Amino acid sequence: MKRKDAPYRVEALHKRHDRADFSCGTPALDRYLRQQAGQDARKRVAAVFVLCEGGSDTVFGYYTLSALSIDVGPWPDTVGQRLPRYPLVPTTLLGRLAVDLRLRGQGAGEHLLMDALRRSLDASREVASAAVVVDAKEDSVAFYRRYGFISLRDQPHKLFLPMSVALRLFSAD
Repeated sequence: MKRKDAPYRVEALHKRHDRADFSCGTPALDRYLRQQAGQDARKRVAAVFVLCEGGSDTVFGYYTLSALSIDVGPWPDTVGQRLPRYPLVPTTLLGRLAVDLRLRGQGAGEHLLMDALRRSLDASREVASAAVVVDAKEDSVAFYRRYGFISLRDQPHKLFLPMSVALRLFSAD
C-alpha cells in the first residue's frame, strides 16, 4: 500500500479528520484517538497531530505533545551535568505516537517522529524545553534509540532526546 504519489501531511487534529478506521494494533492507542484525543486537544491537555495522505482527511497516524517537568537526577551524567542544578527542568512529552497498520513499514513513524521533534524544537524557542521525553512501549524502545534517544538510568523505557540533539538533526535544513 505504498503511496509515493500521495505525500504525507501532519496537522493539528480537527473535527473533519476521519478517525473511524484507524487501527495501529494496540487497542488503547486506537481508543485514545477515537474517543479521547479531541477532548484532550480542546482542554489543552495534549496537542494532537494527525498524519494524512494527499488531500484525504483519513488519519493514518498521530502523536501528542504536552509540557512536562522532569527530575534530571536519573539522566546520564554526561547530559545532566550540562543542565542547571534545578530540581526539575522543563521538557516536552511525546505522549503517544501510533501508525495505522496500513502504513506500517513505509516510513510513516519516522515522518511523525521528525515532525514531533521539529515542532518541539520550534516551540522550545518560545517556551523553554531541555529535551523531548517519551515513555516507550517495550517493542518501540529500539525505534527511539535509532534517532538518538537515551534511556534514563532507572527507567529504561523512559527515554529522552536533548534539544541540542534535535537542533543538530535539523541544522542541515
